[in-house]
Amino acid sequence: MAKIEQIAKKSDATRLSRRNFLMTATGAGLMFGFARKAGAATTLPSAMPPEAAFEPNIWCAIAPDGSINVNIVRAEMGQHVGTALARIIADEMDADWDKIKITQVDTAPKWAGKYVTGGSWSVWDTWDTFRQAGAAARSVMVTEGAKLLGTTPERCTVSESVVSAGGRSVSFGDIVARAKPTRTFTPDEMAKLPLKPTTNRRLISKQVPALDIPDKTTGKAIYGIDVKLDGMVYGRPKMPPTRYAAKVISVDDSAAKKIPGYVRYVVLDDPSGIVPGWVVALAKTYPAAIRAADALKVQWTPGPTINVSEADIIEHGRKLAADPKNGTRVFNDKGVDEALTIHPGQVFERSYTCASVAHYQLEPVNAVARHIDGMWEIHTGNQWQSLILPQLAKALQVPEEQVVMRTYMLGGGFGRRLNGDYCIPAALASKAIGGAPVKLILTRSDDMELDSIRSPSIQTIKVALDNDRKKIVGMDYVAVAGWPTQVMAPAFLATGEDGKKYDPFAIAGADHWYETGPTRVRAISNDLANATFRPGWLRSVSAGWTPWALECFLDELAHSTKQDPLAFRLSMFTAEGRNAGQAPNSVGGAKRQAAVLQRLADKIGYANKQLPADTGIGIATSFGQERGMPTWTAGAAQVHVDRKTGVITCQKLWLVLDAGTIVDPGGALAQTEGAALWGFSMAMFEGTEIVNGTIKDRNLNTYTPLRIPDVPDIDIEFIQNTEKPTGLGEPGVTVVAPAIGNALFNAVGVRLRHMPMRPADVRRELKQHTS
Repeated sequence: MAKIEQIAKKSDATRLSRRNFLMTATGAGLMFGFARKAGAATTLPSAMPPEAAFEPNIWCAIAPDGSINVNIVRAEMGQHVGTALARIIADEMDADWDKIKITQVDTAPKWAGKYVTGGSWSVWDTWDTFRQAGAAARSVMVTEGAKLLGTTPERCTVSESVVSAGGRSVSFGDIVARAKPTRTFTPDEMAKLPLKPTTNRRLISKQVPALDIPDKTTGKAIYGIDVKLDGMVYGRPKMPPTRYAAKVISVDDSAAKKIPGYVRYVVLDDPSGIVPGWVVALAKTYPAAIRAADALKVQWTPGPTINVSEADIIEHGRKLAADPKNGTRVFNDKGVDEALTIHPGQVFERSYTCASVAHYQLEPVNAVARHIDGMWEIHTGNQWQSLILPQLAKALQVPEEQVVMRTYMLGGGFGRRLNGDYCIPAALASKAIGGAPVKLILTRSDDMELDSIRSPSIQTIKVALDNDRKKIVGMDYVAVAGWPTQVMAPAFLATGEDGKKYDPFAIAGADHWYETGPTRVRAISNDLANATFRPGWLRSVSAGWTPWALECFLDELAHSTKQDPLAFRLSMFTAEGRNAGQAPNSVGGAKRQAAVLQRLADKIGYANKQLPADTGIGIATSFGQERGMPTWTAGAAQVHVDRKTGVITCQKLWLVLDAGTIVDPGGALAQTEGAALWGFSMAMFEGTEIVNGTIKDRNLNTYTPLRIPDVPDIDIEFIQNTEKPTGLGEPGVTVVAPAIGNALFNAVGVRLRHMPMRPADVRRELKQHTS
């Protein structure tokens, strides 16, 4: 095992000043490889290999000058995904890292099916393909290099883009220039190639300079919001009072006409039904478009959800959960009802709720659209082009082949840009003015109103205990929320054990690896939520709220039955039946989850920890993202509670993760830190609500994510092994909230069952606890 420490720590006595922040940022830059020469990474979508380059497959090309281009279909939004993926190919090729370049590709049929950056899938889903692609390139370099050296491939060695034999050598670039290889490989052929043994890896799991840092620090990197095209006008929307079914009655732009630079307004006609009732103000500058949109006077007929509130959605979910006929059974073991009936006096039940959460990414959503040379071009940053392309085609009423998306970096995504709905109004506005380029940018408040928020949710967990009240002998678990996959990508719905469809990204985390006797897990779509807003995938998706319920529940149950919460959890990781795991993604099953939890306990000194008054440590564990690609995760939080104010101060977070092979250590650490802080932010600071059919909080004056002074110390450790890599962009989110909730109980003896945990809630529970 290797411990990767935090980059910077904060003491209780100090706060981070602007000067210290700049100094810290500079130091972090050196760690992540700012020293690499500028121009090493290509961020513009126009970069393509030269005609003389050798392309053994669609993923990489070697040029006569020795440079190696790797094509990246995953979106770059700050996670250095190109660096992680390119090193997989480069390692298998035995390439010189300084020769590697990356290209973020535009949409094209050959990339179909790979355009998705979410679910922590990028490395996991690319691992086998890129290793095989690198092996294909290497095999040709060895074969052709051997011919040039007058020997056989078996006598050759490869290192740093050089093939050597008998004291002579030839570089990859020279092989391409002189031999002009043309050999290509099909996916089936690549799958049969031998791969390097783990012991021969030089780049995987090693620190290397990130490829995208130089362009980001020099300003060369282009984000969607940076795009400028000749003849472009700017647009800002005037959005309707409800997300769906609103209709424009009238528009008065007399005040807008007085604004210099105002051009006109457009009432969008959207056959896709994604942005009904939108009006867009067009102007020669964006400031003019902002002012013009504010000046437009629009009358709408609102949709039927105009009076829906957050409380309505939660209560509707509660009623749906109460009817056993509703929903889909993800687990449906025989004997659940019998267990609950046989042990009526031994039943333990609790319900947990979570508030709506916005993405609030740094770069507000934007897109530039135009019609040129018979094609519709959409310039934007996006996480799932394959999802939005057919929707764009439907909105524009053209074949999908006539739409192309130009790829740019994202100033944050976190799942928001999986939904490309913001591209639709840009395209429709351009269509309304004859295909001229329109750059649509949403202000922060517009962005919040349009956001595909994480749905409010309610979960109810009921278990039956044996006669000694020590062991769970049956579990009934139901989770209700808006289903983003049902609303936006129904083809990705899964099938439950009862044959019904369900959203796997609205239940993951509840389908746990504990042995709980006969178990039923029921997923229910909250149709009122789906009709009120467009539910979205938000970093860690359902795994950001299901462990909150499950891990708080198990902790509460352990205390209720006078058992140690750690020992209670460990006793249920039997790794039998469906929890045994299987190759290649979940080898070892629940035993690996038990291992990270035990390692966490050892790190924090669980058995012997002595703490001050009103201070407690809580633990939690989960399996990251999905059962099909688990990242075994355990977390602990140390908190102090001010009994007078109810303020919870998180002093330290610990995380231990087993994600298989750690491809990019620097990226893994950065992503896990970011995920943990995201989970912390949602646990205590973030959260909004639906009021009058739309999101209440529109800016940072009322929506309050985590601020720098509240960042706790963080200790992150990765279990080192050579199993297939799984995800790290999101698993760090999953355990933080329940660990804090359990720490709160250990500190002052109160339980909160709603997230976020606010000081007012703590004060209320303390008052009830002491009365």
